[in-house]
Amino acid sequence: MPERSLARVLRFKDLVLIVIGTVIGSGIFLVPGNVIRASGGFVGAALLVWLVGGVLSLLGAMTYGELGAMNPGAGGLYTYLRDAFGPLVAFLYGWTAFFVIASGSVATLALAGSSYVSQFVSLPPWGAKAFALLLVALVAVINVRGTRGSADVQNWSTGIKVLALLVISAGLLASGHGFSGSAPFWPAQWSGALVSGMGVGMIGVLWAYEGWQYATFSAGETVDPQRVFPRAIGLGTAALIGIYLFANVGYVAALGPAGVAASNRVAAEAVGQVAGPLAARLVAAAILVSVFSAMNGLTITAPRMYYAMAGDGLLFKSLARVHPRFGTPAAAVVVGSAWAMLLALWGTFESLLTYVVFVGWIFYGLGAACVLVQRRRQPLKDSLTVAGTVRPYRVPAYPWTPLIFVVAAFGLVVNTIVTQLGRSALGIGGVLLGVPVYLAWRKWGGGARRRELDSRLGIGR
Repeated sequence: MPERSLARVLRFKDLVLIVIGTVIGSGIFLVPGNVIRASGGFVGAALLVWLVGGVLSLLGAMTYGELGAMNPGAGGLYTYLRDAFGPLVAFLYGWTAFFVIASGSVATLALAGSSYVSQFVSLPPWGAKAFALLLVALVAVINVRGTRGSADVQNWSTGIKVLALLVISAGLLASGHGFSGSAPFWPAQWSGALVSGMGVGMIGVLWAYEGWQYATFSAGETVDPQRVFPRAIGLGTAALIGIYLFANVGYVAALGPAGVAASNRVAAEAVGQVAGPLAARLVAAAILVSVFSAMNGLTITAPRMYYAMAGDGLLFKSLARVHPRFGTPAAAVVVGSAWAMLLALWGTFESLLTYVVFVGWIFYGLGAACVLVQRRRQPLKDSLTVAGTVRPYRVPAYPWTPLIFVVAAFGLVVNTIVTQLGRSALGIGGVLLGVPVYLAWRKWGGGARRRELDSRLGIGR
C-alpha cells in the first residue's frame, strides 16, 4: 500500500466548487445553438432538454453520493467499479481515462485557451502551442505544491467564472428583446421526429454537464466525507442546472430563438449583440477563466485515480507515493500532465477524443449500477449500517434513482453505436486494447500490491 496517505483537507465548499468548476468548460458557450436546432427551434423544448440532462446528471450524482459515503477513499469511480465488478473493468476505465478521456480533456482545454488568448495578443502557431503547454505545466505545478493550495485556486477561479457567466446572462436578459418575437415557445404538436431530435440534442447537453463524477476521485481527501461528500456532489450538480438554464434564457433574450439556432458561437454572438466591439474580449476572458478552472478541476481529481490504481498494483508503484513535503500524489499529477502536454503538442488527437469519450458513459452507467450490486451483496440491517459498513447516506428513491441513470447512460451509448457505428467501433476497440495490457500486468507486474488486491477481492480462490 502507499507509504503515506493523502491528508483530508477538502471541505464542503471545496467539493461543491470542484464539481461546478470541472463541469463548466466551453460547452455552455458553444452547445446551446445545436440544442435549439435539434429541438425544432422551440425554446421550451430546448430548455426541457437542458433540464432533463441536468436531472439525469443529478440522479447520477446522488447515486455516487451513496458510494462515496460508503467508500470514502481516493480513486472514486475506479474503486466503485473495482469492488463491484472486479479489477479488469476498473482497469479499463482507468486506462481509458488516463490515455484519452481525462488527459485528452486537459489537452483540449489548453488548446482552447491558446486560441482564445489570441483575442488579447497575436500568437504564431508555435506560440499558441507553447501557451497551451505552459498552461498545462502551470496547473500541474499548482497541484503538485499542495491540495489545499490547488483547492483555493479552484475556489477563486470557479467563483469568478460563475459570477462572469451569471453577470453576462443577466445583462443579456435585461438588454435583449429575443422573447418579444412571434416564435412559439412550445411546439403545437409533438412528433416522433421532434422527440428524436431532442434526443440528439441531449448528447451535447450531457457532454456540457459531464465532469461531476470527477469529484469522486477526491473523496479520500475530504474532511468528514461520509457526511460532506454526498451533499457536495448533489448541491454542485443541482447548481449547474440553474446556471445552465439561466445562461440559455440569456442567449435567447439577446439573439432570439432563430439567432441562437443559427449560431455555433452563441455566447460571443449574444454578447456582441448587446456589448458591441467589446464582446469578443469579454467572452474570451470569461472562457479563459473557465478553461483554467476546468483544467485545474481535472488535475486536482483525476490523478487520485492513478494513485489508487498504483496502490492496487495496477500501475507503476511510484504513482502511489505521496510527496513528503507537499502531501500530494505528485508523481501521478506529473505523469498525467506530461501525457496531456504530449497530446496538446500532437494536436491531432481531437478525433480520438470524440471516438472514445462516449465510451465513458458505459463506465458511468456501471458506476451507478455498483449501488445495486452492493445493496444486493450487503442488504441493509438498519438505517446506518450495512454488514458492519457505515452507510450514513442512502440514495433517495432507491432503486429508481440509479436505475433511471443506468438506463439513460446505456441508452446514450446504444444510440451512439446505432447512429455512428464506425466511430463507436474505434472507441470501443481503443478501450479493449487495455485487456492485453491488464493481462500482461497481472502476469509480470504489480507484485505484492496486486496480490494483496486479489486477496481482498477474493480473486484466485
